Amino acid sequence: MNKPLCKGSHKGHLCVLASDGRFEEIKGLAAKPKFICFNCGRVANSQKNLCNPMALVEK
Repeated sequence: MNKPLCKGSHKGHLCVLASDGRFEEIKGLAAKPKFICFNCGRVANSQKNLCNPMALVEK
C-alpha cells in the first residue's frame, strides 16, 4: 500500500486539528465542504485544510 501523501504544510490540516482535539475549529472548516481528502476521507471548505485534496464536484 502506498504511503499517504501530504501536499503543502501539514499545519492547519483537519487531521492535525483532530489529533489536537480542536473539534470546534474543525466544525467551521468543514461546514460547507467543497473538497475531500484522498488520505483520510475528511471533507473541508478549502483544499488548504486537507493533505491530499480533490474537489467534490468537478467543474
